[in-house]
Amino acid sequence: MNRLTDISYIKGVLQKHGFTFSKSLGQNFLTNPNICPRMAQMSGASDRVGVIEVGPGAGVLTAELAKISHKVVAIELDKRLLPVLDETLAEYKNIKVINDDIMKIDLKKVINDEFPNGDVVICANLPYYITSPVIMRLLEERLPIQSITVMVQKEAAERICALPGTRESGAISAAVHYYSEPEILFKVSKGSFIPAPKVDSAVIKLNVLKQPIVSVDNEKLFFKIIKASFMQRRKNLSNSLCSGLSISKPQIIEILSSAGISPTVRAEEVTMNQFAAIANELEHSK
Repeated sequence: MNRLTDISYIKGVLQKHGFTFSKSLGQNFLTNPNICPRMAQMSGASDRVGVIEVGPGAGVLTAELAKISHKVVAIELDKRLLPVLDETLAEYKNIKVINDDIMKIDLKKVINDEFPNGDVVICANLPYYITSPVIMRLLEERLPIQSITVMVQKEAAERICALPGTRESGAISAAVHYYSEPEILFKVSKGSFIPAPKVDSAVIKLNVLKQPIVSVDNEKLFFKIIKASFMQRRKNLSNSLCSGLSISKPQIIEILSSAGISPTVRAEEVTMNQFAAIANELEHSK
């Protein structure tokens, strides 16, 4: 057994360094020995592909990534974990830990500095409370990366990967599909962690597209329309857009008609191409 998935060993190291779990940081450490090797292998890491890991925790996934990647840069917000990681990852010489906030750090600079000549993937076990903001930041930055492999809450995974135009889809589904091709890799039971969360998780992979899946003339407007559409998802599209965009009902109906979309559909029924058509029609009507 990998000692990093040995509960008694991990608890001992954490206790030695006076570490206690933070609920506000959503800290749950993996102890299932089967999960991290599988996640690392499916992330795309290799001896030619470097990895940026978000939130290494006690280092169990970090170690598996280091075994197959030429270099791993782990970004950890909680400075209390730095001495823990120094101990648990001492045998690996291809790991660099940076104490910083993934929402604030200059990721383009990190990639340029640490991986100047190679391909890069991102891998992480994300805290539930910050899943969407982290994923959207990684995608919106248009980083020179191949993919993002993350473990998230099972329901979040299903929503993120849901195809726009289906009942399960939401604003995050459309945004993710704009930048990437998402897929659910496998499920992870809540018993795989300490402390155990209340819900199961899933590992998803977002294969980053070189070009967005649809063409829009005003990207900011496109995302504003998506957000407004799902703000009140039980309402029909024309009403959601009226309130969300502060545009008159007749103008919205005209825009939708020009885009070939019924004003009575709901946001979950709208495809990526249709969202793009709405955005382009509205942009040209200004």
